[in-house]
Amino acid sequence: MMNSWLDIPNDTDFTMHNFPFGIGEIDGNRHVVSRLGNYVINLSALYDLEVFNGITVEKSTLSSAFLNSFIEQGKSITVPVRERLIEFFGSSPKPDSTDFLIPEDQVHMKLPIKVTDYTDFYSSREHATNVGTMFRDPNNALLPNWLHMPVGYHGRASSIVVSGTDIRRPKGQQKPVENSPLFGSSKLLDFELEMGFVVGKSTDLGDSVSTSEAEDHIFGLALFNDWSARDIQSWEYVPLGPFLGKNFASTLSPWIVTLEALEPFRIESPEQDPEVLDYLKYDGKKNYDIDLFVDIITPEHHEVNTVCSSNFQYMYWNMCQQLAHQTVNGCNITVGDLYASGTISGKEPSSYGSMLELSWRGSKPLKMKDGSQRKFIKDGDVVRLRGRCQKGDVSLGFGICEGKVLPAK
Repeated sequence: MMNSWLDIPNDTDFTMHNFPFGIGEIDGNRHVVSRLGNYVINLSALYDLEVFNGITVEKSTLSSAFLNSFIEQGKSITVPVRERLIEFFGSSPKPDSTDFLIPEDQVHMKLPIKVTDYTDFYSSREHATNVGTMFRDPNNALLPNWLHMPVGYHGRASSIVVSGTDIRRPKGQQKPVENSPLFGSSKLLDFELEMGFVVGKSTDLGDSVSTSEAEDHIFGLALFNDWSARDIQSWEYVPLGPFLGKNFASTLSPWIVTLEALEPFRIESPEQDPEVLDYLKYDGKKNYDIDLFVDIITPEHHEVNTVCSSNFQYMYWNMCQQLAHQTVNGCNITVGDLYASGTISGKEPSSYGSMLELSWRGSKPLKMKDGSQRKFIKDGDVVRLRGRCQKGDVSLGFGICEGKVLPAK
C-alpha cells in the first residue's frame, strides 16, 4: 500500500494506485483533472507549481474542454504525468499550498472525451446465450458467426452523456403480439452493464491494428450504461440492427482509468473454442478482474437495491480482439473513439447485466426493498453502475455511472 501526505479514506475508489483522468469544471472553466480520495486534482494548477517539469506537456493541453488533446500526446506523455502524480502525492512533506486540491462536491464533472465515433460490441457469451434462448431456439442460442468474431455495431456518438445526466424515456414504434404496430413511450426500458474503452492513438484509412498492438492504442476504461428500449428494439431489429431502441442515450462515467493502473488486475480470458482465425489470436493475459455492480435506487424512499454483481473477466472477446476486428478491413480509428464491451453477464442469474435477463423478459420480477417490483426500469428510478478492483493491498475503482429516468416528453 502506498502512503500519501493527503488523508485518503480506506474505502475510496481513488487510491494512490489509481489517478484516473477526467474533465472538471472549476470556477466556470474546464480543466484536465485527476482524483485522489475525496479531492479532485487540478492538473493545470500543478503545472504552475512546476510539478510536471521535464515532461513536454503544455498548460493549454491541461486546460481543455475534453481529454482528447491530452490523450493525443501519447503514452510517452500521459504515462509520465500519472507517474509524476504518484510521486508528488507520495512524497513528503505536504506542500505549503494545496490550492490545486478541490473537494469533489465542489467540482462539476463533465463528459471526459469528445466522442469522435462509437462502436458497441456484443461480447459476453452468457449474455448472448441468454438473449438467444429468449428470442430464438434455446438449443441454438448463439448465431453461427458469434464464436468466430466479435460482433458489434456502430452507435450514435451524439447521445452519449456523462454520469448524472437525466434520461428521458424514449418513444417509438412497438408491436404487441398479434396486434398492429403502435406508437408510444417505451414500456420496457432497460440498462446494460458495460465497460467502455477509449482510443488513444489514431490510424490512417487502410491500416489495421493487430492484437499485439492494440493496447498501445487504448488509453483507458470507464463504466458505460447502454440504455435500451426493448419493445422498440425488438420490433425494429429486423432485418438490420439497433436504431431507435438504442440511440436515445448512453451514459459514460466521468473518470477514465488508465491501462497502466489496471496492470495488477490482468487475468486470463475464457477459453475460445473453436479456435479463432489468426488475426484474432493473442498472447498473454488480456482480460481484467473488475467487480461490477448495478444498483436501482427507487424514487419514493431512495432505497438502494443492488440487482447485479458481475465481473469484466467474463468477456469472451477481449478489447484487443475487438480493436483488431474493427480495423482488420482498414477502418481507421481516431483519438476519442469509444468502444463499449456489450452487456457483461456471468453464469449466475445474479450476475446478469440487464433487466431483460434479470427478470427473464419480465416473467420473474425483482422485488425492491420498498416492496415494489421491477420487470424493467420505471420513471424516477436511478440506475447506478459501480466498478472495483482488489488484489491484496492494491485496490482502485471507477467511481459511479448513473442516470435518473424521467417521463417521456
